[in-house]
Amino acid sequence: MTTLAIVLIILAAVVLLAFIGGLLGARRREMVQAPDYERHLREADHALEQARASDRGWDRAMMEEVVRDALARDRPNVAFDRLELVLVDDRPGVEEDRAHFEATSSEGRVLVVLARGEAGWIAEPVV
Repeated sequence: MTTLAIVLIILAAVVLLAFIGGLLGARRREMVQAPDYERHLREADHALEQARASDRGWDRAMMEEVVRDALARDRPNVAFDRLELVLVDDRPGVEEDRAHFEATSSEGRVLVVLARGEAGWIAEPVV
């Protein structure tokens, strides 16, 4: 076996080990972040409850309907499995209120931001 062949085999083994190590690291990071994500969802739900207690415009069913309409308009061929409230930004008055929803499908996740004005909730462009 030539020296070049030995060097190429060793190089291929190092690249393969680095790739496997990267995959394992990404999986471990995903597993560690999952509890934080669930805690974040609970905090968003709690913030919604507080906003609803102080201001009657925070009706989750109505907000979800606006999100679903925006998803149907911007992504008509995608079936979304889950819709989760991930952020409630309740500012004084109604002009600057925002709510962020994350919609999940088999293709991935998309963010839908709702803005509130005098006419009610409207969806900003789907990201």
